This record gives sequence, C-alpha cells and structure tokens, in this order.
Amino acid sequence: MRTLHIITALAAWGALGLQLALSLAAAPEAGQSVAAAIWRFLGFFTVLTNLFVAIVATAAVLAPRQALASTRVRFAALIAILLVGIVYSLALRHIWNPQGWQAVADHALHDATPLLYLLAWLSGRHGALGWRDAPRALVFPAAYLAYALARGAVEGWYAYYFLNPAEQGWAQFLVSVAAILGGIMAAAWLVIALDKFLARMR
Repeated sequence: MRTLHIITALAAWGALGLQLALSLAAAPEAGQSVAAAIWRFLGFFTVLTNLFVAIVATAAVLAPRQALASTRVRFAALIAILLVGIVYSLALRHIWNPQGWQAVADHALHDATPLLYLLAWLSGRHGALGWRDAPRALVFPAAYLAYALARGAVEGWYAYYFLNPAEQGWAQFLVSVAAILGGIMAAAWLVIALDKFLARMR
C-alpha cells in the first residue's frame, strides 16, 4: 500500500507540475500574466482534484495516522478522482486532441492518477466505511461547483461547458448537475459495497 501511495503521489505531483509549466509557457501567447495563468490553472476540477489526491497520497506515506490520511478522506478523494476520469472520458475526451507534452499531462491527470489512486485504495485496509458515508463524496464536488459558478459569475469564464448556464440554459445546466451528483452518489455506494466485500474477503 505504501509503495502504491508513493507512486500515486509522485505521478499526481508530476502531472500537476507539468500542466502548470505548460500553462505558464502558453500565458504570453494568450496575453496572460503569470498570476492570471496560475489563477486559470486553479479553475479546473481536474487540477484541484489531482492536488487533493496528491496531498492525501503524500499524507498516507508521511503521516498515515493524521486526518488527511483517514479512511473517509481517502474515500472522498477516490470518488473525486474517479469522477475526473469518468467525466473526461464521457464528455471531454472527444472534443480536443492534445499533442506533445500537453498530451502527456492530459493522460497523466485524467487517466494515470485515477487508476493509480484506485489501485492504492484497493491495496489498503477495508471495512470501515458505512452507507452513511456516501454523502461525504458530495462535499468536494459540491464545493467546486459553488466555486466554479462564483468564478463564472464574476469573470464570465467557466472551466467546463456543461457547468456554464449561459451556454446551456438553466434547464440543461440543472440536468447536467443532477446527472453528475447522481453519478457521484452511485459511485459512492458502489465503492462502499466494494469496501465491505473486500473486508469480508480478507
């Protein structure tokens, strides 16, 4: 378990560092300052979730008894990073074709980190999660939703088209949000069921 958390932490930190470097390198062409590029970088759920996972995986290695490495925090991080991979594959992968180092960063953030963190979670101890823990999975995504909407209202920029009420209309926006939240709850229940199954098997 420790080895997988080390690998996950290194992959997540590395992917974040690469994507930040690419964002900063592209800033002059986009007419952005360094501060503006960093602020835009921090507007994406993918980036913030990979940061969440990087911190949790690092805590699992360096301070496994601390709150950041607790069962329920690791559970919340798992659901969030699985959401990154699933939503990207279903709604975003087909609309752009990154090349070069951007493709490396893209696959690291959306494919490698979710898979590695899932393997790290599977390798850990199980049986501590209960059905009442499922709503905990909504906290991080719901906080991001509020953050994204607030940023959009102030700046007029939305990181994802399906979270832009002006582009979709409020009806479709609410459908998108309901689908995402429903998917999160379904994934949470599935992971809890898997946790209970693995605990019985061991």
